[in-house]
Amino acid sequence: MERQLTQLWYHERARAAPLQPLAWLYGAMIGLRRSMYRSGLVRAAAAGRPVVVVGNLTVGGTGKTPLTVWLARALGAQGLQVGIIARGYGGSSGRGPRRVDAGSRWQDVGDEPLILARRSGCATVVGSDRLAAARTLVGAGVDLILADDGLQHLRLARDCEIVVVDGARGFGNGRLLPAGPLRETTKRLRTVDAIVVNGSATHPTLAALPPAGMLAMQLEAGEAVSLDEQRRRPLASFQGERVHAVAGIGNPQRFFTELRARGIELIEHQFPDHHPLTAAELAFAERLPVLMTEKDAVKCRELADERLWYVPVAAQLPARDAHELLSRVLAKVRGAAGGA
Repeated sequence: MERQLTQLWYHERARAAPLQPLAWLYGAMIGLRRSMYRSGLVRAAAAGRPVVVVGNLTVGGTGKTPLTVWLARALGAQGLQVGIIARGYGGSSGRGPRRVDAGSRWQDVGDEPLILARRSGCATVVGSDRLAAARTLVGAGVDLILADDGLQHLRLARDCEIVVVDGARGFGNGRLLPAGPLRETTKRLRTVDAIVVNGSATHPTLAALPPAGMLAMQLEAGEAVSLDEQRRRPLASFQGERVHAVAGIGNPQRFFTELRARGIELIEHQFPDHHPLTAAELAFAERLPVLMTEKDAVKCRELADERLWYVPVAAQLPARDAHELLSRVLAKVRGAAGGA
């Protein structure tokens, strides 16, 4: 179903038309909810420390998690104690809040929060009640809170909003769910503090965005790491080699494209986002090397063998854009702290 919807949203605009009445209904509900917050009929609640939301307008992966890690490190380098909250999709933490550390089980906290905690070194809390998760971090003494996703979670008051957009997929067919991938219309971009485009902005739907207002980001692949973390191998060493490529993420093609660009010959294995891989699903007849994403790897630690490797990625921003993004965030954070 996920693969069919992705095809519909990003490649077959005409076939999405029968779902348009449902998209209108969804849009009306979203609009009503937002107007209730704007009018004060429903009020957002403050966590007690500045909150920065890193989110997107579309369903599926855009690069939010790597950018959140980048921001956590950059803000930490400014002397700020950063905490991270996430919903914990795929975990059993429920409404939460639940603390995440490097030794947490992905089954309890979700796959992406585990990566966030390990890569950032920051206090991380998951739970569907993001306000409660944020207040847990405030109680732990953090200076500010990064929310991985949560752009549409209006109950949590925020001081800065960053939207990440996939440069190749853009806003798909431009329709709201379920006729398209949009959680909100692109008008929402008028109110955010920064728009970060992951990769080259080649999709036609990005042409309407003001170039001066967009910041650039690339995901840079690192060395392949064995699932037991004991071995590392440069991606260049796989050049010309045939491998199984496994991806259970929001945009698997991005991962496959990156590997092909390194001259690696792929046998693709695409799974739904957050899919819990099993030993049987990795028992390929051809015992070739298997390259997977870090998000998949956190769910496969107990399956480690000499064939299995993961490829971590990190957000990289041009120096000028990195400075600009950090400056905007710090201005918002310091303004909020000064007014507290």
